Amino acid sequence: MKLPFDLERPLVFFDLETTGLDLKNDRIVELAFIKITPHGDVLERERRFNPGIPIPPEATAVHGISDADVADELPFARTARSLADMLDDSDLAGFNVRRFDIPMLLAEFARAGVDLDMEGRLVVDMQNIFHREEPRDLSAAARFYLQREHEEAHTALGDIRTSAGVLGAQLQRYPHLPRDLVGLHAYCEEYAPTRTEADRWFSPPEEGRVFRRGKYRGRPLAEIATEAPDYLQWMIGADDMDEEVIAIVREALAGSPPTATSGEAPEGTQA
Repeated sequence: MKLPFDLERPLVFFDLETTGLDLKNDRIVELAFIKITPHGDVLERERRFNPGIPIPPEATAVHGISDADVADELPFARTARSLADMLDDSDLAGFNVRRFDIPMLLAEFARAGVDLDMEGRLVVDMQNIFHREEPRDLSAAARFYLQREHEEAHTALGDIRTSAGVLGAQLQRYPHLPRDLVGLHAYCEEYAPTRTEADRWFSPPEEGRVFRRGKYRGRPLAEIATEAPDYLQWMIGADDMDEEVIAIVREALAGSPPTATSGEAPEGTQA
């Protein structure tokens, strides 16, 4: 594989197959990568893992990997250290890796007690390039699905008329789409879950409020309120922090002594 630019350090193209899309509850069942060195050497590897949980039929329908296929494979944790060592000196690339594969990989490493440092690591996502370079707005949808120009672009009534027309054309074009609102909602939610800023920071309360981002990703909020209240005090004082997030953090700190803060992130903090 020849790249049209020089590399200063290895570049790893990678992809994951998983039991699902939930970073906390789902697991990796397959990882494949191509590592290209600055000298042009190419290393390809593919490895399956026993996720320790059943692979849902809908996941198997996507990637073709069943429980029987991974029954004799090692769990991810058994090879996490060697994999992290392989990635240690490398930048990363892939399709949709920023939104899904990297967060899932980091979650698995965290569960294995292995730190994969992303500081200073370059990440190239071909989905980002595709979405930025190819028109994906309502006017593009009108041309693709309705074979006409969206003459009333950026007028509210014109936009919703075209949107309704596009939906009708999509339902005709894709017979596998659900034919009811509940099903269409579930279809869209699976692809792009609706998340508030609180959802981006923490898992739901019924799951115990676990950090989804920041230096304590994967750790319960209640634990951090006891062990590192200064971090939560910094969150409260951050100028751009969402009010709902602040309320959740204040609630977690309610039983802990207040910690003085300068309003700056504690040393080493990565929000």
